Amino acid sequence: MIKTGFRKGLVIMKLLFSLAMLSLLVTTMSQSKSDPLSKAGQLIVVTTSNWDAVEGKLQRYERRDNRWQPVGEKIRIVVGRTGMAWGKGLHGEPPGEGPIKREGDGKSPAGVFSMSRAFGYAPKSANKGIRLPYVVATGSLECVDDVKSVYYNRVLDRRRIKSPDWKSSEQMRRQDDLYSLGVIVDHNALGEPSCGSCIFLHIWSGENKGTAGCTAMQADNIKQVVNWLDPSKRPLLVQLPHEQYLSLKSNWKLP
Repeated sequence: MIKTGFRKGLVIMKLLFSLAMLSLLVTTMSQSKSDPLSKAGQLIVVTTSNWDAVEGKLQRYERRDNRWQPVGEKIRIVVGRTGMAWGKGLHGEPPGEGPIKREGDGKSPAGVFSMSRAFGYAPKSANKGIRLPYVVATGSLECVDDVKSVYYNRVLDRRRIKSPDWKSSEQMRRQDDLYSLGVIVDHNALGEPSCGSCIFLHIWSGENKGTAGCTAMQADNIKQVVNWLDPSKRPLLVQLPHEQYLSLKSNWKLP
């Protein structure tokens, strides 16, 4: 009886979390099929040469007089070690042909995504220039990538979870500097099992070394990007191979 009650509790917890996330996203999702960028005032565009490419470029934009204006120079980035695949974001269903992102495939998600929080090793007081909500990456902060967990694809403090049910997670306080500053990308926000988890913008380990699915860049560049993001301007991230970018440019009103 205890085990049964515990399982029911986990199911209820997951349902409540999904409903909460749905209530936050439903308005934006309803608009996303036709015009996913309509409410955004800031935009980060990441493009690569094709679905399998690892290296690419990042360009920032701000909307001024109802037009997208570039901000700063293009930034060199790397994406997943096996390229990109359609993810789950504000664009809705995949708008064209291409691979679909799955857990552990080494691909960065393609599509349109919000960015909810920044994170880093330094205390909040040391990052006064950051306007996004900021999470300090302590030794107990984890991102759950166990597809069977009710906490799948959530960044959380393990100490605050009464009964952790996951067997696999990503430690946000790494032994290196790759996560010393970054941004959480809201890919697969509802935590659909096996659809991909723990997607961030962060520091790269090398200019031609792909990630497990994140988008990475030099330390100076990630700092520039994080400090520029303004939640009041509803910033969005667009990631696409070049051909898909061109085909969606008109419908999505891309710069």
